Amino acid sequence: MTVQDRPPPDRPLKGAWGITFLLFLFMLINFADKIVVGLIGFEGLGLSAEQFGLLGSSFFFLFAISAVVVGFVANRVQAKHTLLVMAMVWALVQFPMLFTASFAVMLASRIVLGAGEGPAAPVATHAIYKWFPDSRRGLPTAILAQGSAIGVIVAVPLLTQIIKHFSWHWAFGSLGIAGLLWVLAWAIFGREGTLVDPPVSEAQGGIDRVPYPYLLTCPSIIAVCCAGFAAYWGLALGLTWFPSYMMSGLGLDPTLGRNLTILPWIFGSIVVLTGGYISQHLKSKGVSSRACRGVLAAATMIIGGLAMPLVASMPSVPLKIGLLVFGSAIGSTIYVVIPMIVSELTPQSQRAGMLAIVNSIVTLAGVIAPFVMGAMVQHAATLKDGFENGYFVLGALLLAGGLIGLLFIRPETDRKRLAALAAAESTRGAQPIRA
Repeated sequence: MTVQDRPPPDRPLKGAWGITFLLFLFMLINFADKIVVGLIGFEGLGLSAEQFGLLGSSFFFLFAISAVVVGFVANRVQAKHTLLVMAMVWALVQFPMLFTASFAVMLASRIVLGAGEGPAAPVATHAIYKWFPDSRRGLPTAILAQGSAIGVIVAVPLLTQIIKHFSWHWAFGSLGIAGLLWVLAWAIFGREGTLVDPPVSEAQGGIDRVPYPYLLTCPSIIAVCCAGFAAYWGLALGLTWFPSYMMSGLGLDPTLGRNLTILPWIFGSIVVLTGGYISQHLKSKGVSSRACRGVLAAATMIIGGLAMPLVASMPSVPLKIGLLVFGSAIGSTIYVVIPMIVSELTPQSQRAGMLAIVNSIVTLAGVIAPFVMGAMVQHAATLKDGFENGYFVLGALLLAGGLIGLLFIRPETDRKRLAALAAAESTRGAQPIRA
């Protein structure tokens, strides 16, 4: 038995947590890049609500395409090199914003930034899974996801002060500098993991490849795509429109409104870490993936979906904010379980590509959600009504996504089905051609 054929260890490889920390910082910068436009707001940039919605959506124009292309590249190229190039693109594309207020330049910069950041989550997840076995992936996945929340929590007060005391141009410039510092750290300390997952099926010498049509039509994978799409709709609104709702919809002071932007991310970070820990603990105790990954995440999304339509009826600003924070963030555990479920069903040789495909489907919500909210705000009787109508739509999507996840995320059943299909396909391919 070769080193590659041996089953993976039941503990992380040496140095795994150091790599986890670097990738946590990678995701922190990633989400700080995303939030900056929302902090400035459509009034700060001198744009209409529809223009601002278009700007928010433009970040995602090439996001999904880039994620898929780079994801398949990451199947064959070391993640260390892929991550380095991506981070360099993020950093350099920020600097044109230092010197212009042109809408066209802003639009172009956000499109290029989105193309660079689209593969971030799947490639970082693929990289970290080379350091941790399946039973130990809940916590590191949660920590990686925390890069998004902490990125916003750290960036909001810092960028708010930069915007206030310097200009919004330097908010972009500071993010470019932070990106270059991470590139330097990764070039020095980044390494490639060596852990190899077992094949999907141990029968017939092990099935190490499943045809993509089988993976893409797998009910569990379709279900996590639906649930993730609904959750990401809320995330995209949080990145783009939540600060404007605080300032323009509810009439709060700009500094206070920007600082309150961290509330969903603080609550979401608690949810993600708690959910990731519970999921990993239950998995290590032998609880099924359907229960500890699928049901856990889907149920919390349903709760969020039921809460969101009530935001408009709350009688005070604090209650509106509190319910919005709760409803939009309570289902955040879905971001932890999506990559674990996809990885559970996908051979390692195809993992980066499938993570990228699923991520691209989920993040398509980012293309649609900001523009839809912009149109609703632009054409509503009042700005507040427009925002709250948009949050009602979010509630409906969360409820639908959660129900689909609850019914159809069944990793154990689908893993057996995929193994059988792949084995049958392999047998057909191995049959000799008869005269």
